[in-house]
Amino acid sequence: MGFVGKKDIANCQVDSEVEDSDVAVSTIIKNMSESSLIEDDDEEDVQGKIQIGPRRTLKEQYEADKDDESLMRWKEQLLGSVDINSVAETLDPEVKILSLAIVSPGREDLLLQIPDNGKVKGTWFTLKEGSRYTIKFAFHVRNNIVSGLKYTNTVWKTGLRVEKTKEMIGTFSPQQELYTHEIPEDTTPSGMLARGSYSAKTKFLDDDNKCYLELNYTFDIRKDWQ
Repeated sequence: MGFVGKKDIANCQVDSEVEDSDVAVSTIIKNMSESSLIEDDDEEDVQGKIQIGPRRTLKEQYEADKDDESLMRWKEQLLGSVDINSVAETLDPEVKILSLAIVSPGREDLLLQIPDNGKVKGTWFTLKEGSRYTIKFAFHVRNNIVSGLKYTNTVWKTGLRVEKTKEMIGTFSPQQELYTHEIPEDTTPSGMLARGSYSAKTKFLDDDNKCYLELNYTFDIRKDWQ
């Protein structure tokens, strides 16, 4: 699961000798599921939102339910060495994605610069067709517990949605040290139809659908690495 995977575009492959672009586009449309043609509007994020009760500061969460020994053990395990009294009295966690990298066997990690406004100018990176890769990122959490942090990624090619990925990252307490996470390995598609330019939108959200980072960008799949 990542920027675009082999399994998500496999049904779009045709013989590499096909040269007629009209035939190629028709083949893509014929083989894609109806759902893949729907514009990404995060409809499930809006409709599937669960109300989980009143929000509390970190200290309030820790002080609650002190009679429940098993719950207190879980809280202590989650919080680790966090000093409750030193954490800001705020309801909102602060989550900042500090680094993002593409990792592929036999190559140096491709470190991606994260723009402050989330809008990447030009082509952000190039992937080699048929190559294995993972996405690795580091982030910090401050002020409060972030619950249900997740990574979502939607990819389009020639206006058609070819992939939509969701990866649950987890629940994290505030701490000074960085957290790291790696998306499971995937393989880029290969063949004439797989090569070309893609547009994508990546988000990092929590259980309340609060977005901590949204990236809009384009990338290429080519015969070889850039």
